[in-house]
Amino acid sequence: MAAESEKPSNKPSLLERLSHFLLHEPEDREQLITLLHGAYENSLMDADSLAMIEGVLQVSEMQVRDIMIPRSQMDVIDITHAPETFIPHVIETAHSRFPVIEDDKNDVIGILLAKDLLRYYAGEDFEVRDMLRPAVFIPESKRLNVLLKEFRSNRNHIAIVVDEYGGVAGMVTIEDVLEQIVGDIEDEYDYDEDEDNIIQNADGQYRVKALTEVADFNETVGTTLSDEEFSTVGGLVVHQFGHLPKRDDEISFNGLRIKILRADSRRLHSFMVKVLSETADEM
Repeated sequence: MAAESEKPSNKPSLLERLSHFLLHEPEDREQLITLLHGAYENSLMDADSLAMIEGVLQVSEMQVRDIMIPRSQMDVIDITHAPETFIPHVIETAHSRFPVIEDDKNDVIGILLAKDLLRYYAGEDFEVRDMLRPAVFIPESKRLNVLLKEFRSNRNHIAIVVDEYGGVAGMVTIEDVLEQIVGDIEDEYDYDEDEDNIIQNADGQYRVKALTEVADFNETVGTTLSDEEFSTVGGLVVHQFGHLPKRDDEISFNGLRIKILRADSRRLHSFMVKVLSETADEM
């Protein structure tokens, strides 16, 4: 006689329970999401699984312009500079790939892999131009699911984004796309993406998203910052630092004190603004 533990279980598997719950085929995306949330509420999947499925659905509707790193925040290498000049920047930013320009960020001539710089330290004949990989250029309107498929099939991890006039608008990496599915690491300074770009705290300071338009910032805060060179406040702040700042870095300019709240190795996300004077002068 078989032991009690060896008897086959009549308990349905997770897949069977989920299939039963989704038995009625949804007619549109909204119904599908409703069913998925119902599955979560009935403990058929955990919160992480639900978030990832929603991320996959979202990626199919998003375009490159929605997640790209703006040109003003791109970490690049200028081929006119000697390796000993730009290598400290490569080490500090710790990226694996860098767009290489010739004088202007609008002129991307290729991609340099950080690992190729080992040849420089090995004492070999080293010419940056010979190390460059071809740059892939894509339009702002390309959908993320299509881009992810191309990244996988071409084994490429970075693409340069161009606008309708052929100018460089920014860049995007395979990590940027995957983050839309698996999410990034949240911290105490994160806030809902659906909230306003500028939030005034009780103490009168402003929490500002880096992608906030300069014009919108001026209207809300009462400043007169110029948007001729940078369209976003984040681009302007990075320019003032002279490099990509890190969390808790501070800088004051034009009657404003800026404290970085959230930034990663590639871009600035948000910062706190304190108005030191009634109005900030135009830059």
